[in-house]
Amino acid sequence: MRGSAPDGMIVQMEPFSALDHLECPRCSATHDADRLTNLCACGSPLLARYDLEKAVETLTRQALLGREPSMWRYHELLPVRERRNIVTLGEGMTPLMPLPRLGSALGLRDLLIKDEGLLPTGTFKARGAAAGVSRACELGVNELAMPTNGNAGAAWALYAARAGMRSHIVMPVDAPLITRSECTAAGADLTLVDGHIGDAGRVVAAMIAEGGIFDASTLKEPYRIEGKKTMGYEIAEQLGWSLPDVIVYPTGGGVGLIGLYKAFQELRELGWIDGAEPRLVAVQATGCAPIVRAFEARERASVAWEHPHTVAFGINVPKALGDFLVLDALYATSGTAVAVEDADLLSDQLLCASLEGAFICPEGAACVCAVRVLREAGWLAESERTVILNTGSGLKYPEIGVRSP
Repeated sequence: MRGSAPDGMIVQMEPFSALDHLECPRCSATHDADRLTNLCACGSPLLARYDLEKAVETLTRQALLGREPSMWRYHELLPVRERRNIVTLGEGMTPLMPLPRLGSALGLRDLLIKDEGLLPTGTFKARGAAAGVSRACELGVNELAMPTNGNAGAAWALYAARAGMRSHIVMPVDAPLITRSECTAAGADLTLVDGHIGDAGRVVAAMIAEGGIFDASTLKEPYRIEGKKTMGYEIAEQLGWSLPDVIVYPTGGGVGLIGLYKAFQELRELGWIDGAEPRLVAVQATGCAPIVRAFEARERASVAWEHPHTVAFGINVPKALGDFLVLDALYATSGTAVAVEDADLLSDQLLCASLEGAFICPEGAACVCAVRVLREAGWLAESERTVILNTGSGLKYPEIGVRSP
């Protein structure tokens, strides 16, 4: 990339993104990354691909030492072409903290938590919103719509407001009340539906069909996953470019789990990591466990779950568009999928807070519960370094779990 110096001399500017093209993981078709795109013609989500040889011209471990502590420190492997187009609230570089007391209670010597509840908007959805809104804005979008279980819609509404973009958010009427307030505060056009996220998706589809509004639904745009994958980059960097044995992730739409797997593949191609990738664990609730059911049957895709319900509202997704990518990641890493009871995850939410002072969200608590199940079953060994992904702050769910005296 070139620019003009004040005296008219041509100077070389540092390349900001090595984004090369979009690729379909199902049919291998390629798409122009600089055209506004939703799904592949075959109906599959698209994945961003980068020119890694170009990226390493400026992206080195040494270079990272002097960069800002945000997810944009990895800008060569993020999709925004120019720094000035970044829409940010300071997202990224959340702590990776040891949990010695909780680990001892669960029978693990090396248990850690990646606490995404400390991000702007209070959940890991800020990462996807930052990347997705930034790239949409760069490609000329000024109005978007999406269905949500609550937290993603809140994050996208707030980042859209930051970008000066209009947003239409559709969520179930029983979504967490705080997420409604965030959308309203951000000036979003908020619609509530009597049903689940799939029903909200049908309302959004009708909006999109009228034209003029960009579809920002989960995995129907390619860049939310790029923000989420930075969790994987950070885990590797925070562990000195080594990887844990196991990562446990609460899975609804599964974008974060897909992103983690993509991050580790990219780091391997860069030559920054070696050895086995972490075994990935998808955690769901017994009231909505389509990925678990498909994994146990060794299927390549899931079947929609009827009458989904769980207090861990963020994972109440009856059918994920990217289910085949989630399952592929589990199979490729010799991972597994676990369903846990609501009562058990709420109990472990309290246990984590009382032992470690970490008031995690119900979805994160489901991961604690899954660790207990996997340890008791012998799938997890006592010595294995295990990372729990806590996807949000427990403060976002005041109506769930803990009751004041």
